[in-house]
Amino acid sequence: MFELTGKVALVTGASRGIGRAIAVALASRGAHVVAVARGTNAEATAEAIRAAGGSAAAVSADVTDAASVEAMMAATLQHNGRLDVLVNNAGIARDQLMLRMKRADWDEVLATNLTAAFTIVQAALKPMIRQRGGRIISIGSVVGQMGNAGQANYAASKAGLIGFSKAIAREVASRQITVNVVAPGLVATDMTQALTDKSQGDWSAQIPLGRIGIPEDVAAAVCFLASDEASYITGQVLAVNGGMYT
Repeated sequence: MFELTGKVALVTGASRGIGRAIAVALASRGAHVVAVARGTNAEATAEAIRAAGGSAAAVSADVTDAASVEAMMAATLQHNGRLDVLVNNAGIARDQLMLRMKRADWDEVLATNLTAAFTIVQAALKPMIRQRGGRIISIGSVVGQMGNAGQANYAASKAGLIGFSKAIAREVASRQITVNVVAPGLVATDMTQALTDKSQGDWSAQIPLGRIGIPEDVAAAVCFLASDEASYITGQVLAVNGGMYT
């Protein structure tokens, strides 16, 4: 089930956390994974995949730089000849209450979390349209659905991804390209490790399933949407939040 053998999948922000888990999960199902991050940060992910018997390459790119994105896509197509799955995962947070938020922090979050998705999807659609098929999956957030104090910039970027994806889904459906969003809730990553035990307990108490998510929970949802089994699903938001927001 969710077999991806022969597929080429590009994952941004693949150096750690949710991005790394997605890259590993796609490779475990047979995909050749192009792991993308700044500098050499994605190399460890690619090495881990290859050590487990999978196929992967690491590519350095700054998703906020259009020329870097074009070079990333050109390298992917040159070495693989096609692109079947794009996972927009790269993202940052610069949290602050609205009255104290700096314009630079607003601009940086929107540039990385939303504008970069525009640049990457535009580049990815060219080969996918020629192939008459593909999967585009963006990693949103429960915050983009329910909001959260101190995260106006982050919430706006993730809510924007939802509207963006729904619009593109309608544009490219005739070419058998699906476009969806996976919206995680609170997930145990480097970012959430900064929470105190009490804070984690308080969050868990708000989650009906009674636990904070793990990156593999999100990766499983991505693998499903990337698969042939999800060929009739597009323009949707798949919530992976343990029931904390419905």
